[in-house]
Amino acid sequence: MSYRYEFDERRASRPRKSLGLGLLFISAVALLGVWVFPTPYVIEQPGPTYNVLGSDGKDPIISIDGAQTYKTSGNLDLLTVQVVGNRDRTPGWFEIFLAWMDPSRSVLLLDQVFPANQTTEESQAESSAMMEQSQQEAIAVALRKLNYTVPVELYVSEVSKNSPSSGKVVAADFIRTVNGVKVQTIEELRAEVNKFNGKTPVDLVVSRAGTNKSFELQPIKDESGAYRLGLIVGYKYEFPVDVTLKLADVGGPSGGMMFALAIYDKLTPGELTGGNYIAGTGTIDAGGQVGPIGGIQQKMFGAANAGAKFFLAPSNNCDEVIGHEPEGLKVFSVKNFDEALKVVDTIGQGKDTALLATCSNN
Repeated sequence: MSYRYEFDERRASRPRKSLGLGLLFISAVALLGVWVFPTPYVIEQPGPTYNVLGSDGKDPIISIDGAQTYKTSGNLDLLTVQVVGNRDRTPGWFEIFLAWMDPSRSVLLLDQVFPANQTTEESQAESSAMMEQSQQEAIAVALRKLNYTVPVELYVSEVSKNSPSSGKVVAADFIRTVNGVKVQTIEELRAEVNKFNGKTPVDLVVSRAGTNKSFELQPIKDESGAYRLGLIVGYKYEFPVDVTLKLADVGGPSGGMMFALAIYDKLTPGELTGGNYIAGTGTIDAGGQVGPIGGIQQKMFGAANAGAKFFLAPSNNCDEVIGHEPEGLKVFSVKNFDEALKVVDTIGQGKDTALLATCSNN
């Protein structure tokens, strides 16, 4: 007697096959979820570049009235970083993976770029305010380099809630003295406030609508241990030359140095760049000091991709520059406006750049 088992074997195999397909489907869904689900990260990548000697496509980026201007050539590129993601929508894991594999992009924690207590709109407003202040300081630095007198006053742009100054000092007050000492810079203001002995209130005198007002304030320590009055302050300049800077949809303070170089170029005979393609980044303060910025690697790649051959980087960013320079881009290290001007002038005149500071020999 013989038996045929084909029918029974096929019936027995169906549950195992269904189970295998089910597990495969669940794995695929899980894998897809890993790649698609939001992450706690954002991506920084090279953004648009702007030749501040040129136009935004319609109008000149820099317009000057009240002084003679001169022909310019070449490029002084201001660089930007584009952030992919925000608190409303973060990149998926697949986007993050691709960014990790790309040397021109960086992956950062969401809170590093967008603080938890700040909305996207607040972040954008803060960035715009920083750009405006940076532009004002760039104009001041360039004009002072050309021996213009530029009067300046220290003013209050915002008073923090529940701070020592709240309910007393108001926005638009001009700061005159601290404990009888005249202060004209943010650094001087901070230095005088930090002389607080922990007991005797600080005497702050401000000018409001032409009248001086005095307030006794009790400073409090911030996270760093420094004493603060709860004031956000800035500079109000009185420029002898009307300089208008127009660059839409760009925020932050990192374009200050390039704006100052371009204004100087437009107000001096000759073509500072000599027709060369130069890019750079760095904040600038009223004293002409060039400060560090974020996204230096993305900005170097953005410059190289746009065609720049020379790049000016803040000296304090050198640790992020070394070993990450794109091929064909020569990077110089600068500490202040005079050094930046020397680099551009040397390149423009076709002189040997070997003696100029770089991040590796600075």
